[in-house]
Amino acid sequence: MAHRLLPVTLLLSTAVAATACGGDAERVGQVRGTARAEVAGIGHTSAQLAQALLQQPSGYRRAGEPDWGEYGSLKAIQNASRLQREAVLDKPSCGKARPGGDVAGDVPAALVSFTGAHGLTATETLMSMPAADAEKQVNARVPPGCLKFRTRVGSTWAAHKVAEAPKGEIGEGSRTVGVATAGGGASTRTWYVVFRGRRYLATITVFGPGATRADAERLAGEALAQADRVLS
Repeated sequence: MAHRLLPVTLLLSTAVAATACGGDAERVGQVRGTARAEVAGIGHTSAQLAQALLQQPSGYRRAGEPDWGEYGSLKAIQNASRLQREAVLDKPSCGKARPGGDVAGDVPAALVSFTGAHGLTATETLMSMPAADAEKQVNARVPPGCLKFRTRVGSTWAAHKVAEAPKGEIGEGSRTVGVATAGGGASTRTWYVVFRGRRYLATITVFGPGATRADAERLAGEALAQADRVLS
């Protein structure tokens, strides 16, 4: 099964807000993720990726223990996928877009979430990935017709405006996207940074009323330094 990588919709908030927690039932998926990396020779197991996650990023505190295993087995990814299936888009083609291709559900991965001041949350996800596949994710772009759209979950509609920066230079190449959301009497922002390192792909997502591009890219820089220290 394949999973879209952080689709540009309201559903981004689900992956950010979810608090990952491990359990015995998840160990099967984690073992499979470790074995896949070893057999494929793509470099990093999910256990290694978990060690390479941010520990204490400046301005944030960890919200629970890291989750690690196969990408599709991570609780935050499962929650986001479930909410995505429940959402209705006024531009259905935007929901079907798969920028840069899909991330396979059995890719070794690790995820951790943090909380900050003024309602901010941040999430880091690391995925073991060959350079060519990671480059596709970094080079992906939001289709022009999807820079403005609306989503409905239940009876509540939300409007979204997307801002995408030119390709960046974090790590071996990066992508930064922001989404401003208004609905249900509230406004919020999401910024995410996708960057690639040596045999891995990383995402940093910052969500909340005061989320900024600068904060997301600062955390991405901290995540890069930590991952390179552990995975080099």
